[in-house]
Amino acid sequence: MDPRDIPERPGDPLAEHPHILRGTGWLAIAGTVLFALSILVADFVVPNHDWIADTISDLGAGPYEWIVDTGIYAYSAALIACAVGAAHAHLGGRGWTTGIFGLIFTAQVVFLVGARNEYGDADRDGAVIHVYLVYALGLAFAVIPWAMSQGAGAISGRLRLACRAATVLWVPMAPVFFFMDDAWDGLYERVLGLLTAMFVLAIALTLLGRARAIEASDRSPSG
Repeated sequence: MDPRDIPERPGDPLAEHPHILRGTGWLAIAGTVLFALSILVADFVVPNHDWIADTISDLGAGPYEWIVDTGIYAYSAALIACAVGAAHAHLGGRGWTTGIFGLIFTAQVVFLVGARNEYGDADRDGAVIHVYLVYALGLAFAVIPWAMSQGAGAISGRLRLACRAATVLWVPMAPVFFFMDDAWDGLYERVLGLLTAMFVLAIALTLLGRARAIEASDRSPSG
């Protein structure tokens, strides 16, 4: 009997499964790409929208809000996929663990941003929490990419660099958004969005790289 066919006993460590890592990795990539596409589509569809002067939040208000909201929910799913994959293949240390819980928290924040529809449009239906959600995102992307960078480096030095670059650029740039001139804040927000996407894609590629490494080990004579 193949040892892999023997059910694990309660308490035994479970093996890492490449198909789970590959699935979560591709889901993270798909969610990130769909978010970017939703913004691009809305930029053309929403009347009188200036993507340089108007923020992404402006696309999330009005009759066409479903376009960007769909992308926001997809991005939330991408973050959850990263968390699930990272928990399945724990690549080491408290930083990676911090990142797992941080990704779960951030996914909920992103989901609430889309669900609450509070974009400075005088909506006062219940507690207005949008600005606090934005602060939470600012903190999350200042901490999580760096925390997970060492684990990503176990797969590739470039992935470690990408995670750390996301934090190094985010920390000084994110606060500037609150002081940006209205003529440019839409473009600036999109640049910040690219930084978060760089991190999410780095984690997705880390999961895919780990899946390949496991499969290569299984194929090796000593595996």
